[in-house]
Amino acid sequence: MGCGVTTVIQVDWADLQGGITMQGMHLTGDLFDCGCSDAFLTDLQTLSTVCRQATVAAGLTVVDEKFHVFPPLDGEPSGITGALLLAESHLAVHTWPERRGVTLDVYVCNFTEDNSGKAQGLFDALMVAFRPGRQNVNRIERGDLAASVQATATAAAGADTAGGAASNEIIFDWLNANAGYGFTARKRLKTLQSPFQRVEVYDTAQFGRLFRLDGRLMTSEGEEFFYHECMTHPAMLTHPNPESVLVIGGGDGGSCEELFKHPSVRRIVMAELDQAVIDISKQYLGKIHRGAFDDARLAVRIGDGFETVRTMEERFDLIVLDLTDPDTPAFHLYSEQFFRMCRSILNPGGLLTLHLGSPVFQESTVRKNAQNLRKVFRQVHPMALYIPLYGSLWCLAVASDTANPRAISAELIDARMRERALGDLKYYNPELHGALFALPNFVRDMTRAPDPAMPGSDPAARLAA
Repeated sequence: MGCGVTTVIQVDWADLQGGITMQGMHLTGDLFDCGCSDAFLTDLQTLSTVCRQATVAAGLTVVDEKFHVFPPLDGEPSGITGALLLAESHLAVHTWPERRGVTLDVYVCNFTEDNSGKAQGLFDALMVAFRPGRQNVNRIERGDLAASVQATATAAAGADTAGGAASNEIIFDWLNANAGYGFTARKRLKTLQSPFQRVEVYDTAQFGRLFRLDGRLMTSEGEEFFYHECMTHPAMLTHPNPESVLVIGGGDGGSCEELFKHPSVRRIVMAELDQAVIDISKQYLGKIHRGAFDDARLAVRIGDGFETVRTMEERFDLIVLDLTDPDTPAFHLYSEQFFRMCRSILNPGGLLTLHLGSPVFQESTVRKNAQNLRKVFRQVHPMALYIPLYGSLWCLAVASDTANPRAISAELIDARMRERALGDLKYYNPELHGALFALPNFVRDMTRAPDPAMPGSDPAARLAA
């Protein structure tokens, strides 16, 4: 439940030309699909407390506050509207529990001191509290009024309506129910709802263009080499002569770009679920795929990866599972059944590589993925590295029946890299190869093979005896 308000502002253009100045920072946000507790949207005490605490923590001064709970509609909560009067200006909030939505409005005056950082801190804290699945955010620096009107008119005339520009929007990804990680965007370049997922591209100050699927951070121009180089080169250099590769997912083209650096590669088949991912990547992520989609050796098949592997008649030297997380539509591609299907289409000496998740924030996921791999492959070798975009230590793995990447010396890796002229790498090198497989104790314990059962340890066997 809410209300619409129309405000008419009369502007004297003579005053504008004279230059009326207003120093301030104005932040507004429309938050959708909020993953917070229902109490944040319907309980007066919970909402007012989180607003007050976030305001004080940001260093702003609460002068007064007023909250109003709307009466239930058809037996369902109708939301809360509230405002905090600040010495610096105000915070206003309205919740829409039936839509799991929130509108935020934060304004601070910067006349005597710059409070912009405090306003941004308050706004960011509330964004984290409400956990929106998606959001529209506006950041307006109040200054010269004439310049502001002119800038608004210019932006309106030149805005990409399909993309929906958003200045300093927070791009946040939840690592689990209790922790997350994010960045601010200078501009939203594209938003598209495909039949399968929401596809987004942002321009960020930290990492350049950033790619997101269903609110999950996927890759970015500035740090994609951490993930893509380690996803591909340890396995490719373990194989003496890799010629054929199957990539499941990987629609941003980053993995294929790395694979094509190996001159022995004659064919790559990419099985990507969503044509929209490839279209968006071609248009916006050229610094990641670097023309890989134009290489005649790449064959793209649009469709479900599970069915692609199930019906595949070709055999491959390497399979790269460049997938979204297990709690997405790709969940069945982390199963023991799927790993067995992949094993059946590997050539002798072939390898499979994939990511397992964060051992810090997704322990059960990493453990389960590693166990499923070990049920299928004789050789399973997890790797660990920090991936900046994900804000965490991350696990990848190489699996095979016969090939052991840990048994490949730095000297042999160096020789193969020289033979293949692999010089254009930012992360991976011969000395790093072995280090990737040197795991912290807790990761080693998390991904190790289960201890064999001791004789007589099966309760059913003891009862039968």
